[in-house]
Amino acid sequence: MMRFAADENFNGRILRGLQTKLPDLDIVRVQDTSMYTKPDSELLAWTAEQNRILLTHDAETIPGFVNNRLKQGLPMPGVIIVRETVAMGDILDDLESYIGAGNPSDFENLVMYIP
Repeated sequence: MMRFAADENFNGRILRGLQTKLPDLDIVRVQDTSMYTKPDSELLAWTAEQNRILLTHDAETIPGFVNNRLKQGLPMPGVIIVRETVAMGDILDDLESYIGAGNPSDFENLVMYIP
């Protein structure tokens, strides 16, 4: 079963739309956890401990932290970076496709981009 975490800056409208399309999706908002306001490196360690794929818009810093974890041989369940450069409907369709067609091992140690 795939599990997700939406970081504290993830667009709430996208998150709600995703939850509407996939009501059984196991997803937590980081701001509802003890990881709220923690540094990215700690957030990625937590997502690994929780075996949750991270949803984020942060294409600037997250990939570097992922690379650092991978270089250290640390587990990384994956990251999906969602760029908000296209219509929300297209973003939701892409996310639904990625999630619906995938399994956790498809995302492991990867940073994927939508779109």
